[in-house]
Amino acid sequence: MNHPALQQFTLETTVLPNRLAVAPMTRVSAEEDGTPTAEMADYYAGYAQGGFGIVITEGVYTDEHYSQGYLNQPGITTDRHTKAWCRISDAVRQAGAHPVMQLMHAGALSQGNRYRSSTAGPSAVRPLRAMMEAYGGSGPWPVPKAMSDKDIEQVIAGFVDSAQAARTAGFTGVEVHAANGYLLDQFLTPYTNTRTDQFGGSITHRVRLTASVIAAIRAAIPDPGFWVGVRLSQGKVNDHDHRWEQGAEEAALIFATVSNATYIHIAGEGSGWQEGALLDNGETITALARRVTQKPVIANGSLADPDLSARVVQEGHADLISIGRGALANPDYPAKLARGIEPAAFDPAMLDPKVTLANTAAWRARAAEAITA
Repeated sequence: MNHPALQQFTLETTVLPNRLAVAPMTRVSAEEDGTPTAEMADYYAGYAQGGFGIVITEGVYTDEHYSQGYLNQPGITTDRHTKAWCRISDAVRQAGAHPVMQLMHAGALSQGNRYRSSTAGPSAVRPLRAMMEAYGGSGPWPVPKAMSDKDIEQVIAGFVDSAQAARTAGFTGVEVHAANGYLLDQFLTPYTNTRTDQFGGSITHRVRLTASVIAAIRAAIPDPGFWVGVRLSQGKVNDHDHRWEQGAEEAALIFATVSNATYIHIAGEGSGWQEGALLDNGETITALARRVTQKPVIANGSLADPDLSARVVQEGHADLISIGRGALANPDYPAKLARGIEPAAFDPAMLDPKVTLANTAAWRARAAEAITA
């Protein structure tokens, strides 16, 4: 019997070959000016060749103001960027998968921006903990500038322009990154958002910027065949243990507010789905999102375990499964699943000392040499 994640699934008007997606993973391997490389095209096409139905890119910066989060992060702000992304979308499509571009604004969690020497966020609050060395940073985060109304307008415009560029580049859709502690999540989080205007205070106000971004993209690109997904999370890259204060009640309000998205993608930052999905009402966060929005939901978090991913789909917790590190260790994960082959375990050395494609390629070369030795 086929694994449930290998079943076809219809997303909007598109029939997917299976329910498996590659989760977005930062690789900081673009050119200095943010242009994607030929190596990136091979990297993303490799997942499509391995059988994944959806390939979601790493977070792509959306404007030339405060959006960029890392040096060598890819962007989608120039014609040169767009042309390079065309090569990647073509390579993914030719291998049988649908490419989705994740659009990301780093906000206060920026540790490398070629356009600005300072950072900006919802409020002038220093982010928790320290910058991430694996992503090229070190030391404490700077205190960000509190965004003005004009800054927020630029944020929304950047997402819209980037979505239009992604469509021009041949992507099936975009995913609005509102997870993991980056800008839209900073607005959502009380301790990083102390504003008293329409974007601060109650949860209804704090989720408004994310909803505004989705609505603005939808207005600019009304084609239902172009996906506009959204990724949310409770935990963050710099605060894995964070949980929404009002539990299921708050989660339901957040999900209802963004329910005009094509799909909801719940990131498992800092914990696996099984450990982090259960809410105070006894429901899993993914099942709640599915019930409230009546939209397809993508579950994430240590779901390379075939038994666990089967349970997630069969019990109705989610419609699709996204895999990050498990996909990195098994670019052919769907093909292995179809043949009943146990997936290889992820080795942290694949991302050591930095999360670049070059380091992963070096790891693969060492692994291949060890096999033939």
